[in-house]
Amino acid sequence: MRIKRNKRFAAEVATSSLSDIMFFLLLFFLIISTLANPNVIKMTLPKSEANQQTNKQHISLSVTEDKHYFIDKQEVAFSDIEAQLKAKAAAGAEQTVIIRIPYNLQVQDLVDLLQIGVKLNLKFVLATSKK
Repeated sequence: MRIKRNKRFAAEVATSSLSDIMFFLLLFFLIISTLANPNVIKMTLPKSEANQQTNKQHISLSVTEDKHYFIDKQEVAFSDIEAQLKAKAAAGAEQTVIIRIPYNLQVQDLVDLLQIGVKLNLKFVLATSKK
């Protein structure tokens, strides 16, 4: 006579630790994403002892050592900078343009950019790194 077993064994996956791991991963990626620098273009900025941070809306204007111009991470020809800045400044009220220019470029390159700002009546700020 054959006796049947009523209880069958079923495979079970413990998922209690999985939720903890997912929480820590989410927390990790949230912290890393807030620390990420929005300026992708790497350059050596001029050094200064006193730094001031702005909390206003700003437009980022970056110049590389080989004189490639970027407005908010989009490459722009020098002749088109004025039109692009005018379009971006019209979108918001009282915008500040932050110039990121390498320390070893000529002063004339900086003056050319500042003249565009004077023409468009924009506030320009020079980005520096701490000494």
